[in-house]
Amino acid sequence: MKATERLLLRDNEPVDIGGRALDLLIALTDRGGQVVSKQVLMDLVWPDTTVEEASLRVHIAALRKVLGDGRGKSRYIVNVAGRGYCFVEQLRSGSAADLERTGTAIDPTRLRSLPPHPHSMIGRAETVSKLSSLLVARRFVSIVGPGGIGKTTVAIAAAHLLKDDFGHDGICFVDLSSLVNPAAIGSAAAAAAGCLIPGVEPETSLLAALANMHMLLVFDNCEHVIQGVASIVERIYREAPQVHILTTSREALRAEGENVFFLSALETPVDSASSAREALAFPAVQLFMERAAASGYVHVLEDMDASIVARICRRLDGIPLAIELVSSRVGRYGIRGIADLLDSGAALFLQGLRSARIEHQTLKAMLDWSFELLSADEQSLFRDLSVLAGWFTMDAARSVAADGLSSSHVFSSALIGLVDKSLVTASSQDNEARFRLLETTRVYAATKLLEAGDADSVAGRHASYFLSVLRSGLAGEGLDQAAAGATIPHLDNIRKALAWSLSTPKGFAIGVELAAGAVPLFLQLSLYEECVQWCRQALKALKDLPDTLSIEIEIQGALAISLMSTHGNSAEVRQAIERGLSIAEALCDGPRQYRFLIGLHIFLFRLGDYRSALAVAERSEAVAQQIGSKTANVITEWALGDTHRFIGDQLAGLRHFEQGFRLASDGGLVPADMFGLNHRIRAGIGLAHCLWLRGLADRARDAAYRTISEAGGDGSPISSCHAHLYGSVVFIWTGDFDEAERILDVAKGLARKYSLGALRASCLELSGEIMVARGRVQSGVETLEEARRALRSQHYNVRAPAAACALADGLAKCGRAEEAIVIADEALALAEGAGWDFWMPDLLRVRAEVLLALTVPDFHAAEESLLRSIENAHRQAALSWELRGAIPLAKLWSERGQRGRAQEVLETLYLQFTEGFETQDLVTARRLLEDLREYGGRSSKDNEL
Repeated sequence: MKATERLLLRDNEPVDIGGRALDLLIALTDRGGQVVSKQVLMDLVWPDTTVEEASLRVHIAALRKVLGDGRGKSRYIVNVAGRGYCFVEQLRSGSAADLERTGTAIDPTRLRSLPPHPHSMIGRAETVSKLSSLLVARRFVSIVGPGGIGKTTVAIAAAHLLKDDFGHDGICFVDLSSLVNPAAIGSAAAAAAGCLIPGVEPETSLLAALANMHMLLVFDNCEHVIQGVASIVERIYREAPQVHILTTSREALRAEGENVFFLSALETPVDSASSAREALAFPAVQLFMERAAASGYVHVLEDMDASIVARICRRLDGIPLAIELVSSRVGRYGIRGIADLLDSGAALFLQGLRSARIEHQTLKAMLDWSFELLSADEQSLFRDLSVLAGWFTMDAARSVAADGLSSSHVFSSALIGLVDKSLVTASSQDNEARFRLLETTRVYAATKLLEAGDADSVAGRHASYFLSVLRSGLAGEGLDQAAAGATIPHLDNIRKALAWSLSTPKGFAIGVELAAGAVPLFLQLSLYEECVQWCRQALKALKDLPDTLSIEIEIQGALAISLMSTHGNSAEVRQAIERGLSIAEALCDGPRQYRFLIGLHIFLFRLGDYRSALAVAERSEAVAQQIGSKTANVITEWALGDTHRFIGDQLAGLRHFEQGFRLASDGGLVPADMFGLNHRIRAGIGLAHCLWLRGLADRARDAAYRTISEAGGDGSPISSCHAHLYGSVVFIWTGDFDEAERILDVAKGLARKYSLGALRASCLELSGEIMVARGRVQSGVETLEEARRALRSQHYNVRAPAAACALADGLAKCGRAEEAIVIADEALALAEGAGWDFWMPDLLRVRAEVLLALTVPDFHAAEESLLRSIENAHRQAALSWELRGAIPLAKLWSERGQRGRAQEVLETLYLQFTEGFETQDLVTARRLLEDLREYGGRSSKDNEL
């Protein structure tokens, strides 16, 4: 064919062919081996006329007839469904006359130049620079990465950066995306390079033309014809030593001289960004907002949306094409609307630029392109791997693979193939190979699995495997911190296995076992809300299964612990504990019976039912002796100590605490965790409180510091929160409010982070108490009112009397004494009725101070209340509370002319203290005594002060 003469020859004889058919032939042969769309052909052949597609089909049919297409083995033009037509026969590369006329093997006027420089290269400047340097130094570089990651964009930018090295006419761009026949690679490359050397073999002609040329050849989109590309570029590398080669592919060519340059995704925020400024520091977010603006979104990124955009970019794995397609709809749907759209799985189908290559117009089209290049085994494994979430091990991948991939060789070959083709990401973590599907890729693979009808069978294999992982973690002594840490990498897959198995009856049997194995992990990781969710679902599934008591008891215990930690002491908690206890008794399982008794003790204690809690503690003491557990004996002593101090017997409380610590010390390191609490931490704080009440403030502070420090090394958020929260109380009592606030701030952070509802309410109460004590009365009152509501909603009565004391005090200081007396009287009545003897001295003291703050002070009632406070404190052996009641009583008597009596009551108590003389109450007592001596004469004990 002589295109310049518009002449078609067969055996040097002219062939009769219509003008339109010849125009079509020229258009197709100029793009030999490439698919040419129907619209492009119509624009080329009928540039100034609007024609129907039917006309194109008629002329194509005529052309095929003239060429003899389809006769025997002759094939010239093929129709690629949905894409267009392709001329697949090999072509000669020019003519001798062309060579004679130009005097060179390459005609620069025919060279296929680079596409324009990409208009935006967000986050790629350093990458392009490194790639360019590598290409100059090594000659042959392949950019490898998954579809949509920007390989072509980076290749074009790097080639533009090297124009000074190769000259404007020294860079050739070979787009292989539309090539159908691998045999046409040589023709396509020769045509793109403007090769004029004639020859039957285009590849040979191209090599001859390039032999002494200094050029850069860019082969784009090699993955679907990778074998052919590898062959030709390898020959160019060997036979044309001044030619540099840059290829883009979803897998390495594995050709001689190749240097692989893995293109990573754009960097995204690891966690949810807290501000727009923080989010916009990441290239993925920058690209998202740039494309959003192009789509018509007229707003800047606000702080409140920063975390949403960060999550979207992270979910799209920083893949530029995915980000561009999704963000291109922000103008219509807004940022939050796009997040919802992404949750619905619509991202795969969003349309991109109309001018983009077909395989880049949607994420689905891009992934279809990759999927069709896989072998049958690779396609099967690719589908099966979609059930795995996040990073997974080779064992996990093998466990979900179909039976046809059971052979180690077949499986390994398929997995390696998927990694090579950039559909699976590989990494080395903790000296073990780990794998992952990008999120959009995983969603696509999951749709393929559904289409294949294998989703449930693969999900079943997945659940069985991760049940075995949990069982191995629970072997031996159970799931300790080390075992939990080793299981964390599997957490996303455990969640996915639970979600499937507990949502369908066919999965219930394995689902309840999974739940029983998983809840210790959730508790160890302080994922209490999630633990509640899975426990509830598992208990529903259990109703339809036989012989599940041994599983149910674990789930009931975990439900009670996680509910108590987050939602307070509800009826559901008590029901779970009592059900667990009844199962343990039915199974004659002493250790579990003891465990649920301790759980019941904690529940009753938090409700403020101390007398029932004491009965349960005594019952647990008998079970501890029965099972012969040293740990149980120690924890029982501590439970008795805590209960006795709240019943109002500080001597018994101190005795049991100290006995528990002696037993623990004698037995070496005794495990103290049981039913969601570290009882050693709980006892350490209880001991500190007892010591202060007994008048030993210095020892109390030391015990509080020691316990807080120990809780910090415990690793449990609940233990640390408990220690800081109730440790701060000791410093509030001693009047060291700076230190109390510092310690309390740690508790607040932990309670907020881990959604520890009851402890968070207690943090609020103590904050209000400190505010009132420091003179920020109005803020303190508001905080205390909020705290009381929160404590009631959590059914958490441990701090309820303290909140009432502080609120009554604050109201009185605000000039609202009438309201304060109502609060004080209500709290006092409740304490008397509920047996809250522990709080009686403080409630009576505060009530007296409120009575004195009334518009018409009731001196007689206040005096009576203070005397009762001192008497109650004395009965408890709570020396510090005796002194705290004696101080306002001494002031009252002094003001009413009874200075001797005031001095006597205060002095008697003051002299019983042996330490803590710089604490607030003792400093106040000492100054008051000095005043009383000055105005009332010295007593016989003055010299002892």
